[in-house]
Amino acid sequence: MDIRFEAEAKGDAAAVMAGEGPVLLDAGKALDEKTGGALTKAMAAARYKGGANQVLEVLAPTGVEFSRVLVIGLGNLDRADGLSAERWGGQAARRTITSGTETLALMPDAFNKITVAEAGARAALGARLGAYRFDAYRTKLKPEQKPSLNSVLVALEGAAAARARYEKDAGFVDGVFLARDLVSEPPNVLYPGSFANRLKDLEAHGLAVEVLDIDEMKALGMGALLGVGQGSARDSKLVVMKWNGAKKKSRPIALVGKGVTFDTGGISIKPAAGMDEMKGDMGGAAAVSGAMLALALRKAKANVVGIVGLVENMPDGNAQRPGDIVTSASGQTIEVLNTDAEGRLVLADAVWYAQEKCDAAAIVDLATLTGAIIISLGHEYAGLFSNDDEFAGALQAAGLAEGEPVWRLPLAPGYDKMIDSPNADIKNISGKPAAGSITAAHFIKRFVKEGTPWAHLDIAGTAWKPMPSEDPLSPAWATGWGVRILNRLVAQRYEE
Repeated sequence: MDIRFEAEAKGDAAAVMAGEGPVLLDAGKALDEKTGGALTKAMAAARYKGGANQVLEVLAPTGVEFSRVLVIGLGNLDRADGLSAERWGGQAARRTITSGTETLALMPDAFNKITVAEAGARAALGARLGAYRFDAYRTKLKPEQKPSLNSVLVALEGAAAARARYEKDAGFVDGVFLARDLVSEPPNVLYPGSFANRLKDLEAHGLAVEVLDIDEMKALGMGALLGVGQGSARDSKLVVMKWNGAKKKSRPIALVGKGVTFDTGGISIKPAAGMDEMKGDMGGAAAVSGAMLALALRKAKANVVGIVGLVENMPDGNAQRPGDIVTSASGQTIEVLNTDAEGRLVLADAVWYAQEKCDAAAIVDLATLTGAIIISLGHEYAGLFSNDDEFAGALQAAGLAEGEPVWRLPLAPGYDKMIDSPNADIKNISGKPAAGSITAAHFIKRFVKEGTPWAHLDIAGTAWKPMPSEDPLSPAWATGWGVRILNRLVAQRYEE
């Protein structure tokens, strides 16, 4: 999509801002005057209140060249922020994407503590996010179902300042799109080998990408990760992406992602209903991949390593069995009581690699790990677990700023004891119908060295959401959740 910043509003459709009341902001007032009060009359007739994301569409108003004008609410202006501007732009793009509109004019205003330049830049980012579609395999779309919108013009005074702000932040959108594309791909197309090949392509953006094969992982003793994939005809991979953007040779922060490209549950097989969604069980790896692209595109002044364990969990005659005991790369032995608790096995070896081979100063792992986190938090918040209060606070602040909120859950000795095994060093489930997300986090924690700041994000409820989505920034099944919070964490805590 072409994004332009100009002083004059031109296009097939226009979008203006309103606050609760309703109250038209300046650009809307000016447009209302040109139309002889058509916007005000339409708001009264429709009982329009200007609530957040509320849309009033006025077709073919007189006095202007636009074939439609969208009045889109920011909600309470005293609480509206930069994310409100993004959602405003996303809603505008979402409502016009297949309308026949080719050029959408966004007419932002300053509000609360948001300058018009920031509002314009954030609205443009939101328009891109809201216009995202994954149509790669849809061959019979009717003309009216295909996107018509190909250009967004942000009309405001000080267009150059808005453009500069937009270009500074635009890289994270590409990262989000990469993550969404990966989660949306069907599992016969995206499997460990093809996923790894896509990540090798990121070298074009300055990342150093290394792909470890089965023999290399065997040499490292990665019995936990390899056990998950041994029932698949697809070879498992470990991909290491490095961005060395700091001038100093500082230790990197490690971003680690679970990449189960399809999860049948293995021998502990899942029910058939909903199993198709398990193509998205690599949402953590997708988020890490997208974040690494975002960091490279904006040339982050930090050293960051992204590590993704890529496996397919299948139940053939060579598959891992409940009762198997495997040895992880750390040397700890694991009793596998349920082969559907596989993501933590992948993370165990990937987290070890981050410490032993990359000398990570801190670790964040992301995984679509447990259904229990959806029971706890639904699809609004990701679960956060951490061994470090300051590190956890930084993630909470980053998530709040980027619209990817997290909720911290406890870690405590009583939960840790639940995964002690009488037959090995640790078992991969507690065997009790309680605290499933917490015991899973404790499992990963056992592979983190003492003194290393670590956080685990359980994104099972946020990496994909039920359709249709009411979030104007995330119209697709795959959200790309995680890219923004990681990008913000690195920017605020680890850049020079």
